[in-house]
Amino acid sequence: MSSQQKKILIVGPSWVGDMVMAQGLFKLIKANHPDVILDVLAPAWTFSVLGAMPEISTAIEMPIGHGELKLLERFRIGRKLRSTQYDQAIVLPNSFKSALIPFFADIPLRTGWLGEARYLLLNDYRKLDKTRYPLMIEQYLALGLPKDAALPKPYPYPAFYVSKEAQDAALAKYQPRQSGDKILALGAGAEFGPSKRWPLEYFAELANRKLEEGYDVWLFGSPKDRPITDKIMELTNQRCENLAGRLQLSETIALLSLVSGAVTNDSGLMHMAAALKKPLIAVYGSTSPRFTPPLSEQAVILQLNLDCQPCFERDCPLKHHRCMRDITPEHVADAMNTWSQ
Repeated sequence: MSSQQKKILIVGPSWVGDMVMAQGLFKLIKANHPDVILDVLAPAWTFSVLGAMPEISTAIEMPIGHGELKLLERFRIGRKLRSTQYDQAIVLPNSFKSALIPFFADIPLRTGWLGEARYLLLNDYRKLDKTRYPLMIEQYLALGLPKDAALPKPYPYPAFYVSKEAQDAALAKYQPRQSGDKILALGAGAEFGPSKRWPLEYFAELANRKLEEGYDVWLFGSPKDRPITDKIMELTNQRCENLAGRLQLSETIALLSLVSGAVTNDSGLMHMAAALKKPLIAVYGSTSPRFTPPLSEQAVILQLNLDCQPCFERDCPLKHHRCMRDITPEHVADAMNTWSQ
C-alpha cells in the first residue's frame, strides 16, 4: 500500500436499509478516488451487508449499541484508531455521540451534517437543506463531495456482489425447494411495526396465485417475523419455503440473489432486493418513499394517496389500516406483470 494512498473512515448507520443506501456514497468516493482506502465503523451484524460491497476495504466493529453513550469506550476506540492515520472521517449518523470516535482518533478532516452541537467535534460540518437533499441517498452523497458541489446524475445506486460460492453454500445448507426457474421472494415483515406491513393474508393470497403459475415462493424475514411467515405457510398449505429466522444475513443476501423477483414491505429486505437488482414490488403504507425509496430502476412502488398517510406510526391510529388493506393482491399481481416485459 502506497504511503500516499488516502484513507477514509466512514462511521456507518445502524440499520440494514440505511447501510445499503450508504453504498451509493462508497461508489461515489471510489469513482472520484479509485485508490482510496475505505473502512467502515459499524455494528458487527452489518458486516454481511458490507461484505457484498466491493468498495469497502475493512469493516471495523462498533461494539457500542444504538443509543448508548459509553464515553470512555468511545475514547478507547478512538485512541486505538489513531494508529491507522485516516485522512478523513465521514459521519453518516446525525447524533453527537456518533462524531466522538473520529474526534478522539484525531482524524484531521471530520465531515458530517450539523446538529446536536456537533460543531464541537466536526471541522467540516455542513448545514443540511432538506429541500435540496430530500432523499437519504442525496444526504449521504453530498458528504462525499466538497461543500455545495452538484450531485452526480444519475446517482450511483447500491449494487451488491454475491459470489457463486456463497450462493452454492447457502443452497446446499438449506436446500430450498426449487422446482423450476421462477422464484418469488416475499418479505412480509417490517421491523418498525404493524402499520408498515401489508396484510399477511394478502401475501398468502399472492403466494397461492403464484404457486399455481409455477413459481416457487420463498419467505424471508427475521426471527421476529416467524409468526407471520408461519401463518402464511398455513394459508398456503405449507407449499412455500419458510426461511424466516433461519438465515444469517449473509445467507439471506446469497439466497435473495437467486430469486426472480420480490414483493416486500418498506424494510431492510426491500433495500437488499433493490441492491441485488431484482424486479421488485415495494408496498408502502404508513411510511413514505420520498426519503428512503428502493434504489433501483427495476422497483415499482405501490402506495395510495389517503389523507391520513404517511402517518409514520407503528400502529394505525385510525384502526382501519386502509393504506395497506386497500392495496389488493390483484394490484400487486398486476404490477408483477411488468417483470417479463
